Amino acid sequence: MSDLAVELTAPNGRKYIQPTGLFINNQWVKSSNGQKLTSINPTDESEITSVYAATPEDVDTAVAAARMALKDPSWRDISPTDRGNMMITLSDLIAKHAETLATIETWDNGKPYNDSLGGDVEEVKGCLKYYGGYADKIHGQTIDVGPSKFAYTIREPVGVCGQIIPWNYPLAMAAWKLGPALACGNAVVIKAAEQTPLSILYFANLIKEAGFPPGVVNILNGYGREAGAAIATHLGIDKVAFTGSTATGKEIMKMAAVNMKNITLETGGKSPLIVFADAELDQAVKWAHVGIMSNQGQICTATSRILVQDSIYDSFVSAFKKQVQEVSVVGDPFAETTFQGPQITKSQHERVLGYVKTGIEEGATLVAGGEAFVKEGSASEKGFFITPTVFTGVKPSMKIYREEVFGPFVVIASFSTEEEAVNMANDTMYGLGSAVFTRDLTRAHRVARNIEAGMVWINSSNDSDWRIPFGGVKQSGIGRELGEAGLAGYTQVKAVHVNMGTRL
Repeated sequence: MSDLAVELTAPNGRKYIQPTGLFINNQWVKSSNGQKLTSINPTDESEITSVYAATPEDVDTAVAAARMALKDPSWRDISPTDRGNMMITLSDLIAKHAETLATIETWDNGKPYNDSLGGDVEEVKGCLKYYGGYADKIHGQTIDVGPSKFAYTIREPVGVCGQIIPWNYPLAMAAWKLGPALACGNAVVIKAAEQTPLSILYFANLIKEAGFPPGVVNILNGYGREAGAAIATHLGIDKVAFTGSTATGKEIMKMAAVNMKNITLETGGKSPLIVFADAELDQAVKWAHVGIMSNQGQICTATSRILVQDSIYDSFVSAFKKQVQEVSVVGDPFAETTFQGPQITKSQHERVLGYVKTGIEEGATLVAGGEAFVKEGSASEKGFFITPTVFTGVKPSMKIYREEVFGPFVVIASFSTEEEAVNMANDTMYGLGSAVFTRDLTRAHRVARNIEAGMVWINSSNDSDWRIPFGGVKQSGIGRELGEAGLAGYTQVKAVHVNMGTRL
């Protein structure tokens, strides 16, 4: 075996070949200076393996390959139907390799295996198939301006797209970005998060197997401040798409301005979940739990601010606390019974615990969790586990109410009237997701219209779908991913004017 791949055995016993190089021009290569980064298993803090980390020079090489692919007839002149069929073939390969991809995702990220397999990998498969079906349905229009002119538009690829994906959903976020980019005929340079470098590399081999020409998809690992910055500032990249923190999104906007790149940003959130007194309490509690505690609370749209009408506040808190105790089983992510695995890194683990300290100092009431989790009877304290944390008595002025924690950490506040609920929901710099629980559908639609967010769930939370647009307002991002709306950021409209008789 070459030094660009290594045979690994995952904690669940699955053996597989892990690529460790940079995937450029359909080939595996080392980084230009040989530098690597190491993937850490967040469950026990052990090293999984090391992979090559791209330098700015490697980004140059990948961009050059992508620009060549854009001009090559094998990609430029392929029919949209054939392009779509290639994407559907890739989706089928994802299904064939589902258990291995889910294993890598859980090992590298810490999310429960059942979620990786039944949630993330299924989403990758569905998203790629969905956009594969769209590939031959992307077209312009004719515009009637009278007999003297024939006018029409063409929707063309943007060009080379730099895509920077986060660590909370490595494969799913890659699919969200690759799907529309490839359907529209672009070429891509994609960088995985340095914390979760492994699954996207295994995925790269499937891209080649599906028949994509060299240079169409180039996959790099690397450090954000080095490879990520090189992508954002590169003059050969026409668009950058990023999912991550609001602070980093702002930096990418500044860097992308160097050549006025087309940008799509999906950034932070502090999403509200409003529970009115007439809501079906049992369902509100269950959905509220899913909305914040799934994926270890590491979800940009997590409904992490629960606002409950005062007449049912105590009943809701009691039922929610019971739901957390019964359902949020913390432990080995490969175990069938586990609901919550470890946080992604030591720094993220410490960040969440830091907010626990802040909440107590601010005068909020800690009613559950708030400490590092150690399995009963375990001699080891290894792993970045946290007990699911619930604060009550929270005021809108508190940091734990206003700032994104990104962990299994929820605040519960009360309101009296609908107007107060909407004002509290909107009192944030973010505007990504939101949820409303009520049996009164007239109120539900009214509140949905008045909430300042890109998405509103009525009587559910965080059940997103690749067929429905996803994105935020305010400082939660620019543009939309998923659904038909996700295609808009990956095409540009060219207008063609044909003179049919006007003479000078």
